Amino acid sequence: MRSDTTRQTVTVVAFLLTIALNAAATTIPLGGQATNVISDSFHVYVIPAGYVFSIWGLIYTLLGAFTVWQALPRNRERAVLRDLGWLPALSGVLNSLWIVLFQYRVFVLTVPVIVALLITLIAIHFRLWDHRGLLRGSAYWLARAPWSVYLGWITVATIANVAQTLSSLGFTGFGIDPVLLAAVVLVVGIAIAARFVGRFGDAAYGWVIVWAYVGVAVKESDVLIVAGTREGR
Repeated sequence: MRSDTTRQTVTVVAFLLTIALNAAATTIPLGGQATNVISDSFHVYVIPAGYVFSIWGLIYTLLGAFTVWQALPRNRERAVLRDLGWLPALSGVLNSLWIVLFQYRVFVLTVPVIVALLITLIAIHFRLWDHRGLLRGSAYWLARAPWSVYLGWITVATIANVAQTLSSLGFTGFGIDPVLLAAVVLVVGIAIAARFVGRFGDAAYGWVIVWAYVGVAVKESDVLIVAGTREGR
């Protein structure tokens, strides 16, 4: 019982820390520049248009709903939450660490952190999948949907983060046309996402991928080969 209460509390604190640092990154801003300004300083062809990043509002709203739900006394001993364990709290810590590293332009270290976050979200997905029969109706929106949307976005964000980091290091793609290289990366990404959606029937994850890829096409609409990869075509 005590360990369950501790887990609930730490999960709440980790979520609040993430929200606070995200707000600081855009309002103070941490490191002297807002996140979107730093991101736009690198012109790589796999970053969506600015409006796409508004999805963070949805992600944090859904995660907030999950955080409140898991903290309710009646859910303290719920099997699915015990199975998730400390993973939701870990995701908040990793997200917070990534924000600080990115804001202070320590790009090389952002890559292992976002990969660790991606792996954590995949682990959460599989544990929730094991309980899918019990997570229906409101429980689906409070438990599964938040993490499906989050995983979808971090899938895309990992690709963008790696591309930005390589750009910051002066990587030129071994002389390959950067537009062609971006197109290949996007096609591989959508193929993996399609396989994931087909295997798990996770519509929320799939819609996030579509949202992000359309955003890439909008931003790079003057580069036909990149725009042509939209929605896997």
